[in-house]
This record gives sequence, C-alpha cells and structure tokens, in this order.
Amino acid sequence: MNQEMLTHYFNRIGLPKETAVTIENLKAIHRAQHRTIPFENFDIVNGQSIQLSEEVIYNKLVHKKRGGYCHELNGLLFNVLTTLGFEARTLLGRVHLSPEPTGRGHRVTLVTINHQQWLVDAGFGTFTPREPLPIEFDKELTTDLQTFRFLRDENYGVLLQVKESDEWLSTYSLDMGYVCQGDLEYANHFSSTHSDSVFTSGAIAALSTEEGINTLSNQQLKIKKNGVIQQITLEDEAEYFDALKTYLGLEPNLSYQKIEQYF
Repeated sequence: MNQEMLTHYFNRIGLPKETAVTIENLKAIHRAQHRTIPFENFDIVNGQSIQLSEEVIYNKLVHKKRGGYCHELNGLLFNVLTTLGFEARTLLGRVHLSPEPTGRGHRVTLVTINHQQWLVDAGFGTFTPREPLPIEFDKELTTDLQTFRFLRDENYGVLLQVKESDEWLSTYSLDMGYVCQGDLEYANHFSSTHSDSVFTSGAIAALSTEEGINTLSNQQLKIKKNGVIQQITLEDEAEYFDALKTYLGLEPNLSYQKIEQYF
C-alpha cells in the first residue's frame, strides 16, 4: 500500500493520518474502520467473485465506499497496519457458532507491540470485537460495550468467547499456525462460493455505532442501541435500499431481485 492509498484510507475512516506504532493508534484505527466500513456480503449473493489482491480490496472498500467480509475487511486493515510499520501477521480461525466448528476460514490479524500480542478483527459481523483484544487467558476483557475472554483449548488452540445474556458463547478458535497466501485463497474460495457457507445463503450486513450495532439478515433489520433491540421487516425495494444507506452506510449496485430470492 503506497502513501497516497494510505491517505485515502484515513480519509475514508475519518481519522487524521497517524503513523505512530502504538497501541493507542492501533485501537483508534480499528475502532474507526469498524464504525465506517461495514461488514457485508452483497457481492457474494450477487454472484460476483471475491478477489484478495490489495488493489481490488482497496478499490472496493475505500474508493467505492463498499464493505466486505473478513477476508476483505481484515485484509485491508492488515495492509494498512503493515504499511505503518506494525508487527502483524495473518491468522485463520475456525468458527464455533454452529454445533460443529468450521474449517479454518475466518481471517484475523495478530499484532505484537512490546511483546504483547493483540487480536485485531474488524470482520466478524455481530460479534466483531469493537477494538483490539490483548491475548490474555482466563480473564474478562472488555471493550466499551462487550465482554470477551480467551481460553486454551486442547484441540483448537486459542478459543475466543463473548458474553451474551450472562452466558459465554464460543465465537472462533485460532491454532496460531503460519498462514500463507494459498491458505487465504482456499478459505476465501470456500467461504464465498460453497453452498454450505453462511455467506452464500442470504444477504447479511453489520455496522457498529457509538451506542451499539445495526445488523441485517435478508429483510430483517436489527438496530441495537444501548442494549435495546428494535427489529424492522423491510417490506419493499425502496425501504430496503433506504435502510442500507441509512443504517449500514451502503449504496451497493445490485439487483433487488437477486436479494429477494433469499427472503
């Protein structure tokens, strides 16, 4: 990523260009991207392939002001952080939201600052951490509105859980192994094309707000603000695209008919 691209990125997320390699700057960048660049899979349900090159991701998320899913959102963030000089590497996680975990398909970034490892993830939809999490085991880790913890798992390595309604929910695990570009291409291809993938089974989107998060699942919009959830059924095309713009910051060029088939 060159300096011009970096400048446009900071303009996109609404931050002054700050190059300090500090935890404060890491948190500021993470929070700003998470609140301005939405999680979404509209290209996937619209039948378009997801490309992982730096230029394609940058053009889509920064220039076209779209969102993306983990391979795009965390790919962009990784490129920014490494350009700034952060010590960062990519990891792939197994998602544990179903009875059986998935394969290693969820992309995140591991950043090390002063010998402390931080999980940086701006692309996990509803349960995306709102800021980087220090990898410290068996203790509650809080963001402004969330509580997480890391556990050691004999089979899966590092397990991240989130507290929901006073219960711990397993989100994903990381075996901390080396990830090459081929691993990312395989994970992206399965996640964006396979019939068993959640991303091919309907339209989903999410955008963090200061008070909570707005999420979309097909025609169901949920607005979570200060712990209170308002649910709205989007009844027609005009209402649907208005909600995308108003609550998710999205104006995608897509066919409503292709989305409607999932309702």
